[in-house]
Parts: sequence; structure tokens; C-alpha cells
Amino acid sequence: MPMIDVNDLRKGVTFTMDGEIYRVLEYQHHKPGRGNATIRTTLRNLRTGATIQRNFLSGDRVEEIRVETRPVEYLYADDEFLYFMDLETYDQPALRREVFGDDIYYLKENMELKLRFYEGEVIDYELPTTVDQKVVEAEMAIAGDTATGATKQVVTETGLKVTVPLFVNEGDVIRIDTRDGRYLTRV
Repeated sequence: MPMIDVNDLRKGVTFTMDGEIYRVLEYQHHKPGRGNATIRTTLRNLRTGATIQRNFLSGDRVEEIRVETRPVEYLYADDEFLYFMDLETYDQPALRREVFGDDIYYLKENMELKLRFYEGEVIDYELPTTVDQKVVEAEMAIAGDTATGATKQVVTETGLKVTVPLFVNEGDVIRIDTRDGRYLTRV
């Protein structure tokens, strides 16, 4: 496997260290006046879902891995796992719920997304940039609440809470950005 210098780490890079697989969530290069530069990272362990802070010294090396990305369809979930169907092989890989964290609220049955595999093991996922969901619960807008940019909270069919403009009502379908959970538009 190719070794890469920690100076070449960037957000989204996947590598192995101490027998675990990590993806870089945040990366910061810190150069003090004297001495070696420090690379501060926030990493997600792709097997356990745990997020850790790790500092490296300039010149440290980690083992970069090649990850295969495949399109899948989300099927269903139970108490422990989420189940998918590979759209090419029709295999049905499963992922632990913890791996998705709060992103589980973006998933709807039959939705397409991508899973990342390393040596046949599912290690990560990639959501579509936007999802459309039906609003099932919405606060009532109060008369006179017309200040510019007035917003309210709604709950979608998957339990996702989203801040939206006052005109969005129960029953509306809204588009949400999966990168930050932001309301984009009514559909």
C-alpha cells in the first residue's frame, strides 16, 4: 500500500493507521515559529463511527487506501443495522446504525446513495447532495409574524427537524441540503 505524508492529508482522504480505517473530517496545518509543523486533524473511525482528534508531526506518514464506491438503494432498517441493495450485483450489504449518526434522518426507502468499500468491507457512505421529504409536523405561523426572514421548525417524514420559512405547511414536500441540513425550497 502507498504511504502518504500527513502534509498531503485533506478533508475526505481515507487511510489506515494502527489497523483502523479513518477518513479526514477536518484538517489544519499549524506552523509554530520554531520546530516542526503540526497537522491537527479530526478523524472518523469508519469501522466504529467514533470521531477523534489526532495531531501529527510534519513528516509522519500514514497508509493511504483505495476505496471502491458503488451505487446502492436503501431498503430498510432494524434496531441495529441499515440494509441496502447493490444496484449492480444485487448483494445486500448492511451497515451499523451508528455509522450514519444523524444522517439516518435523510434516508428514505428506495433512495439511491453510494457506499464505499475497502477490501469487500462497507466502510462509509455518500448521500445525495439534496433530498426531498414530506413535512408531517409544522408549527402554525402567527398573524403578524411577517418580519423579514421569519422562520419556524418543521418535522419531516423521517423525523428530521428543519428550519423553514413561515409559508411551509404540513403536507408540503421540501428539498433539504444533506451537507448542512438547510431548507432549500418547496418542491
